[in-house]
Amino acid sequence: MQVFPRYTNTLSRVTAVAVVGLLFTGLWLWSRIQRSPYTTDVRIAKEQPVPFSHRHHAGEMGIDCRYCHTNVENGAFAGIPPTETCMNCHRQIWADSPMLEPVRESYRTGKPLEWVRVHDLPDFVYFNHSIHVHKGIGCVSCHGRVDRMPLTWSVEALTMGWCLECHRNPEKHLRPPNAIFDMGWQAPTTEALAGDRLAAAHHVQTLESCSYCHR
Repeated sequence: MQVFPRYTNTLSRVTAVAVVGLLFTGLWLWSRIQRSPYTTDVRIAKEQPVPFSHRHHAGEMGIDCRYCHTNVENGAFAGIPPTETCMNCHRQIWADSPMLEPVRESYRTGKPLEWVRVHDLPDFVYFNHSIHVHKGIGCVSCHGRVDRMPLTWSVEALTMGWCLECHRNPEKHLRPPNAIFDMGWQAPTTEALAGDRLAAAHHVQTLESCSYCHR
């Protein structure tokens, strides 16, 4: 004796396919959300104690990155400039601007400004600025054209896959030493400065072992 009608066979198959489909759709949506600006803050400027403009300072004024980020060539952390660095100029320039009062208050009290990190890697990721700079990676490769940003935002999500893509194929990101901090530098077509030759000159290796970044 048949307990269930024949259509239940079709119904069970459709249900199974629907459940699997919903599962994969949910995983796809989750991955999209994890890589969206909502989660990564890509191209979203964070509120800072002072609306600092890289476009004005690095672009229009032509201030070298290393004037403020003093550790970028020798340390793991690029360094956030102390208030004294800001006041080197702003004792004379815009000295009475209301917008810069937090800077002046920090200078008077000795209490550092609490800047919000724009590029903030997880604690389980080790990144060293100096080794990338010395191997020929320019600021633009990771930070984008900050000299065009009225407020600072990240241009890359800094995912592991993004880092690995560069580690596997670093040649297209390499620059000669005098172009590391040049925001507008374009790779020439001459063979002498081709990526593979720069890789050899900088002794660049395609490092993919987990232990290099996860220590």
